Amino acid sequence: MSTAPTWDTLLAASALPRLDARALAEHASGRTREWLIAHGDEPAEPAAAATFAGLAERRRAGEPLAYLLGWREFRGWRFAVSPAVLVPRPETEELVDAALARLPHDRAPRVLDLGTGSGTIAVSLALERPDAAVIATDASADALAVARANAAALGATGVQWRLGDWWDALPAGTAPFDLIVANPPYVADDDPHLHDPALRHEPRAALASGPDGLDAIDAIVAGAPARLAQGGWLLIEHGRDQGAAVRARLAAAGFVEVATLPDLQGLDRIGLGRHPAQRFPSAGAPTV
Repeated sequence: MSTAPTWDTLLAASALPRLDARALAEHASGRTREWLIAHGDEPAEPAAAATFAGLAERRRAGEPLAYLLGWREFRGWRFAVSPAVLVPRPETEELVDAALARLPHDRAPRVLDLGTGSGTIAVSLALERPDAAVIATDASADALAVARANAAALGATGVQWRLGDWWDALPAGTAPFDLIVANPPYVADDDPHLHDPALRHEPRAALASGPDGLDAIDAIVAGAPARLAQGGWLLIEHGRDQGAAVRARLAAAGFVEVATLPDLQGLDRIGLGRHPAQRFPSAGAPTV
């Protein structure tokens, strides 16, 4: 009789939440969840058992499940992720909803996603508005590689990619946008949450931004009016305690219809405003 542990035994011994353990078992074994449930009392293949044990150890140490699996679901699509990018959060799905609701429907809109990371925002907008011309930027070449791969895998052909830090990624004369969206870093540099085991594995540059967490947001708000078309919208995801600060910055920059949208928990999450006048660089012919 075989003395190899069964999958049920391995999952129980992992000391992980059941959903995490089962997801890692699926990944390690190549089996479906249904198969593992139906055959949990069968011995696990040695190679798969060893892979599962290694993944379980890393998960107990705080490594995000998405990094271990290599993907995270976002709006029903499977996005590849790696330690080069943040793990997509459910709150950002609401940012996409808010952006879609503000895109013009009488023409093909121009959209800019600043700091795209894994590309979840840009790719989702391109898939749900295939007529849109979407430009996505990031200061990390590794992050852009992940985003490009996601666009290719999901068939989002309407996205152009630009490497650079915020506005520096766009050449002079870029045509104005109907909507600019960003999920920038917004955690304070000394925030104790950065020492959380899960956050320690994510790129710090995509999490923290200055002593109050608002450095990136300041840069985005300051540069947005020159890049927005008449009536264009700026939407920014931010921390739950930054709603008032972001509204004040948007108002000071001349935005109208300034507001804060809550997330599903009722916490301040998205700052937005509309630019009332067309202002963008006049030097050179507008380019895509």
